[in-house]
Amino acid sequence: MSRIDPWQNSTSRFSDSNGYGSGGTLPPPAYARMGKSRGSSSKLNRRGVSCVRYWRQFTTFQKVIFGVACVTVLVMLAGSKADDASIRNQRSIPQYANKEDIESLHAAIDKLRTQNSQLKTALSHAASNGDAGGQFVGNVDKVEQVEAPGGMTDDAHRGDVVSPPPSTPSPTPMPTHAAPPPPVHDATKRHAENGGMMGGVLNKAHTGPKNPKQQAVVDTFKWAWKGYKDYAWGKDELKPISKRSDTWFNLGLTLVDSVDTILLMGLEEEYLEAREWVAHDMVLDQDKDVNLFECTIRVLGGLLSSYTLSGDHMFLERATDLGDRLMHAFKSASKVPFSDVNLGTHNAHKPAWGPDSSTSEVTTIQLEFRELSRLTGDDKYKNAVDEVMEHVRAQPKTDGLVPIWINANSGKLKGSHITLGARGDSYYEYLLKQWLQSGKTDQRWKDMYMECIDGIFKHMVRGSKPSNLTFLGEFINGRTNNKMDHLVCFMPGLLALGYANGMPRAHMDLAVDVAEACNAMYTHMKLGLAPEITFFNEGGGTEDLVVKPADSHNLLRPEHVESLFVLHRITGDAKYVAWGWDIYQNFEKHCRIPTGGYSSLRSVLSDHPEYRDKMESFFLGETLKYLFLLFESPTDRLLPLDEFVFNTEAHPLPIFKGN
Repeated sequence: MSRIDPWQNSTSRFSDSNGYGSGGTLPPPAYARMGKSRGSSSKLNRRGVSCVRYWRQFTTFQKVIFGVACVTVLVMLAGSKADDASIRNQRSIPQYANKEDIESLHAAIDKLRTQNSQLKTALSHAASNGDAGGQFVGNVDKVEQVEAPGGMTDDAHRGDVVSPPPSTPSPTPMPTHAAPPPPVHDATKRHAENGGMMGGVLNKAHTGPKNPKQQAVVDTFKWAWKGYKDYAWGKDELKPISKRSDTWFNLGLTLVDSVDTILLMGLEEEYLEAREWVAHDMVLDQDKDVNLFECTIRVLGGLLSSYTLSGDHMFLERATDLGDRLMHAFKSASKVPFSDVNLGTHNAHKPAWGPDSSTSEVTTIQLEFRELSRLTGDDKYKNAVDEVMEHVRAQPKTDGLVPIWINANSGKLKGSHITLGARGDSYYEYLLKQWLQSGKTDQRWKDMYMECIDGIFKHMVRGSKPSNLTFLGEFINGRTNNKMDHLVCFMPGLLALGYANGMPRAHMDLAVDVAEACNAMYTHMKLGLAPEITFFNEGGGTEDLVVKPADSHNLLRPEHVESLFVLHRITGDAKYVAWGWDIYQNFEKHCRIPTGGYSSLRSVLSDHPEYRDKMESFFLGETLKYLFLLFESPTDRLLPLDEFVFNTEAHPLPIFKGN
């Protein structure tokens, strides 16, 4: 789950509406523009000259593919006319030379299609910009964007909506649709036909909805997917009210975040659409800054879990490429990674808003990089994150608790603000999960986890009045306050998971009590959905919860339903299913948008919902996944907790066993 401060915008200020979202027409192909005939010769001659020029624009690779395709067609035509009996009497010659040849041919065609897809994307950008922001040079194999006039970046000069030309004014601008997913490539179809959707650890017979509640969640996912596909396909996130896309990393966050959810729900059509985009349209080599933490947990984690569940090596290849690019963030003086890294230039740097990184960010990338090392056999990823953890392990702490800031250059923890909410939370989460991922062999992380839970009991556990709800406050400058983020609601699930793996009974008791307080954050609100931040009353008055208007928004967050899933798995208590069903119904009632998708809310204090026009990627990647798993039938449990550990974005990764 995203652990960024709720007031630090998780997405770019600029909404990318070019290309598929612009509704404009594509310019003519590059070779057509470059080879335009200007002579006065006859029409036949002009056509001949144009054909020659078109042919000259092809790369050697494309000429070879064209020739192979022609020969293949001729062989097929000749074979179809031959007499069957005579063919049987001849030496056996298959339609294609052999299996290796046809696989090589398919691979070459897939590569050519990928190149053409990249060209179309580039030309689409040019079309939406009116060629004012840059021009494209080169051939079909490589498209290079020239810097826009005045030094403006592509995002800076591009507006939210492409304005119509002056000659065709439009008094009421209409929302633009994203281009629908392209036809599924033959390679993707063959992959599905060969059982590739379930070629990994999943048994197809066990996936998909098994009861009405799970079916309802699948229907919700499909409605969210519809909105994304119609208005934001291939972009990071959907703005369902304005029917546009929002761009943050330009990596299709919603799509990549959702693939393993799609696999669990058994949605084959959606899987083929998503796989097609990841295989052919996802561009990693781009001049784009990304946040190391968010990109790791959402994109790298999503690709790794998609590989594990599907068995499709394409996801692992993409994950390895991304992992190599993210590795450049570790080039700091202290080995504590910088918060941001450019995917194309490999330049890494501190965040734009300050000198320090979040402690949770640099310590919530370990599961993913260790899994990448396990799958590739290359220890460089594991070694990089091990160095970070060893460094943090050696830093002074307060009863195992850490402040929320760390400097990448000095490597020192900074400040005295300790919280289980934004910028601190998943540090504690990954201590337990690193121990579990190791097959319970690496005692360093278990020892650190035990120490910090003791510190939480000592400094952060409080009770509200008048109902004595147990909450986890923030510990600042030696004093505990009454503020608790919704992000903290992951803690009941974490404590219960620790108890199931041998931690003290007191951990489970605290998990049950804090889950009650988290559920009250839902039931005490008019819309039945939780605010982003709650203050618990410790003085007089009749209300246990106090919510400030500025903190009353709801982002469709997953933390509470994540804990409900784990608690139900471990205890079997049906009340957790009932709580989750109430939350699900309120999402449906208040957040569903008639044209597709779901929107976060401005305030849960209102009598009627007001929309923020944002569907976060984690709604599909986490919230709906955990609800689907929460509503499972006892005999159809997916992803056993002794075989998988979920990363902080709900992407399941296997627990290491033996080699």
